[in-house]
Amino acid sequence: MASDDIAQLADALSKTHVGDGELSYKGKGLKLDDAESVEELVQEIEHYQGLRALRLEGNTVGVEAAQAIAKALESKDQLQRCHWSDMFTGRLRSEIPTALRSLGGALMIAGARLTELDLSDNAFGPDGVRGIEQLLRSPSCHSLRELRLNNCGMGTGGGKILAEALTECHKLSSGLGAPFRLRVFIAGRNRLENEGATALAQAFQLMGSLEEVHMPQNGINHAGITALASAMQHNPDLRVLNLNDNTFTKRGAMPMAQALRHLRNVQVINFGDCLVRSEGAIALSAVLREGLPILKELNLSFGEITEAAALVVAQAVVDKPHMEKVDLNGNCLGEEGCEALREVMEALDQGDMLASLSDDEGEPDDEDEDDDDEDDDEEEEDGEEEEDGTIMKENGVASKENSPEKPQSPPEVVRFLSCPTADELLQLRENRTSLEQQVDVSEPDQAADVLLKVSSVYTEDPEAKRAVLETIDAVLKKLFSGSALQSYCFLSSLLVMMGLLKGEGKTRKVPLVPGQLLCLEHAVQQDYFTQDHASLLLTFLSKNGKALKSCSGATESLQSALEKRCGTEN
Repeated sequence: MASDDIAQLADALSKTHVGDGELSYKGKGLKLDDAESVEELVQEIEHYQGLRALRLEGNTVGVEAAQAIAKALESKDQLQRCHWSDMFTGRLRSEIPTALRSLGGALMIAGARLTELDLSDNAFGPDGVRGIEQLLRSPSCHSLRELRLNNCGMGTGGGKILAEALTECHKLSSGLGAPFRLRVFIAGRNRLENEGATALAQAFQLMGSLEEVHMPQNGINHAGITALASAMQHNPDLRVLNLNDNTFTKRGAMPMAQALRHLRNVQVINFGDCLVRSEGAIALSAVLREGLPILKELNLSFGEITEAAALVVAQAVVDKPHMEKVDLNGNCLGEEGCEALREVMEALDQGDMLASLSDDEGEPDDEDEDDDDEDDDEEEEDGEEEEDGTIMKENGVASKENSPEKPQSPPEVVRFLSCPTADELLQLRENRTSLEQQVDVSEPDQAADVLLKVSSVYTEDPEAKRAVLETIDAVLKKLFSGSALQSYCFLSSLLVMMGLLKGEGKTRKVPLVPGQLLCLEHAVQQDYFTQDHASLLLTFLSKNGKALKSCSGATESLQSALEKRCGTEN
């Protein structure tokens, strides 16, 4: 070993003892190839009594050097924290698993009980995960609380291997009476995609102990997001959820909103650059209205959210007592929309809460919306079937494949829905109850369709008018009797069909007649139509009312009724 290398190592070692049982070689830039190159380092480890933390990050360790270090670690039974990120720079990918097996094997021989393991920024791929597989299954990791594997290139294969190891760890530790309780999981930039994310979600659901989950930039779309959402419901202590730069769309946002309803300890949500879009933002706003009591930060940046939906989010967050920051930058608000959002936040004395809007994408043009519609048509299906026979619907409501079907509709109801007229509605008589039964809170698109069909036959004829309004009241009472999320999902579908919101998937705008708006005018004056519901509808009507220009008189009446309900009339 060259004298200058020895001097460099000696200088590094003189600064390694940092207290609290920690030995640190962090960021020394040492090139450790063989046993000779780590001779003094090994002696330092061997002589360190009560070693609890070892930092090797920022160096580069070869196979022989790792084996020598491992030999020294075989007697370190008090070691708890291994900070081993970025320590294989310049090494062949084939070398890394061998080095990791040596180090992991030493910890198992020592009987160490780890609480932290950080192997981030080591591009070891699936084979690298195999290098730590036995360690993760062993009693040395039954006590693990933090696992950091950021930017390791695990891929779907590595994600599956990791999930199996964590599952086995939980199984074995539970058999010993002390279940594995991982609290922090970090695995961003790993190309996990849907298969890897879904496999890990199963492990997360089993553990139920997570407090922080960071999985940004993994190429996960709605199928993987749905699996993760289901898993998060089983982790009640979750505080931080970071899924930045994956792809939600409506089909992932809805199940995630449904999951967040059940979590009371979440403080930070980062869904930036996730294509949450407007319908997803509305769903998350519903959850903000009824849950997430201690939320501090919400990131919905770069999500193709339009002005009206952003305003709905703003109205929902201002009542959160612990809220510190909401990020809606990089969306599709336009200059006027950005100003409107700032004004709303400032009017509510929450201007400091809003992050910068400097990267706003501007209002979407019609051509962009047409392109999105084509993409949605290619991806859209009626429902995602999970392995256990669960069908995940668009709004995040799960139902079993063998769940009871809705009762068969009488022919008169089928006839009315296929070609609605006032006479057909009157002829239903007692079968009008069967029409109301067609409305299912878990099927917001279908419910909105029924409502618009009934209201389309509105007329000033007293008998027909009474029949229409009684049916409308019954339908809306049922729809608004559930959770805020279910109500908002229904209103979101209604907005799409009215042309006030650009939707995803199969739902499309339908031709409107004044009677439909007059029925809504009646509805917003009823007790079942809450101020929050009215505020949501008014926000979209105010911003996108030009879509209803064919019914201008009825639109003005509806807007006036909404303003009165919301207490904003002049």
